[in-house]
Amino acid sequence: MIAVAAQEIKRRGIGAMNGQLEAGPVWVICNNTPKYVMMTGDAYRQLEDELSALRVQLSEADVRAGRVERGSADELMGELLEN
Repeated sequence: MIAVAAQEIKRRGIGAMNGQLEAGPVWVICNNTPKYVMMTGDAYRQLEDELSALRVQLSEADVRAGRVERGSADELMGELLEN
């Protein structure tokens, strides 16, 4: 992953990131430490979509493995209030 110093962005403005973001996410380095990651909006949406799909796959695996209990909201609230 590419890295850019925060001072470089401060000096040149956000336009300093344009070329680097085409290659993928970019670390922003503050005080010699990777502190932030910048990415394009499209890359962020793709990441969100992939994470959502993974969450669904994991939930489906839990159902198949029997790690899910079915019930109503009233039953759940009753159990929570008992504890």
